[in-house]
Amino acid sequence: MSTTPTKSAIVTGGGSGIGASVALDLSQSGYRITIADLDDAGANKIIAQINNEGGVAQFIRTDVSQESDVIALVEAAVSSYGKLDAACNAAGIPQRGKVLHELSADEWDRCLDINLRGLFLCNKYQLIAMVEAGGGSIVNVASTCSMVAVQNAAEYCASKAGVLGLVRGIALDYATKGIRINAVLPGGTKTPMLTSAVETDPTLEAALVAVHPMNRFCEPGEVGSAIKWLLSDEASFVTGASLAVDGGMLAI
Repeated sequence: MSTTPTKSAIVTGGGSGIGASVALDLSQSGYRITIADLDDAGANKIIAQINNEGGVAQFIRTDVSQESDVIALVEAAVSSYGKLDAACNAAGIPQRGKVLHELSADEWDRCLDINLRGLFLCNKYQLIAMVEAGGGSIVNVASTCSMVAVQNAAEYCASKAGVLGLVRGIALDYATKGIRINAVLPGGTKTPMLTSAVETDPTLEAALVAVHPMNRFCEPGEVGSAIKWLLSDEASFVTGASLAVDGGMLAI
């Protein structure tokens, strides 16, 4: 890096996929990075890459559904780097691939605990730090499943629809405090989550590609670029927004 990093950002789910792309992009833009993940190997690989490129980064092992973990995460970012300027909350889990009556209460709870409760906890403690710092920006990763349904994914669709309500509510509450909160809605994206799904069901890839008018999956970096813009001062008048990065899927 050509300059010494001066800003601080948290990226949850930063060990792979969209989160990893965001962590690398923000590092190149002058942020000191705190990666939160449960994937030790993946997170440490991204940390090493950032540090090798002259950036500054640390890894805090975090289960975003656990309040004590999230508190420790935000405290580590502020303690290490002095403040928190930005956060991208990309940690999440997929659906179980079952119709609702076959889904156990534990499976429902696990999806909502990570995808929605985890967003609540991360935003809560990130906002505490940003209010103290006098401003900041948060991007929460939702999904096109926030807006349209897919088969055998009712719990996932419910969790991601909840993200949009959360984003709109807190964006309104913090609009006068110098803090912006937005969401991105990725379409099918080449992440380990998607790769695992299509490997399990070989027919799934063609079916998923077909619902994207651009006739391909998204690259993690394409979502990462949208997140980087929303976090930046270039999006200074954007808050409470839901930006689709979906190859036209929601236009159908």
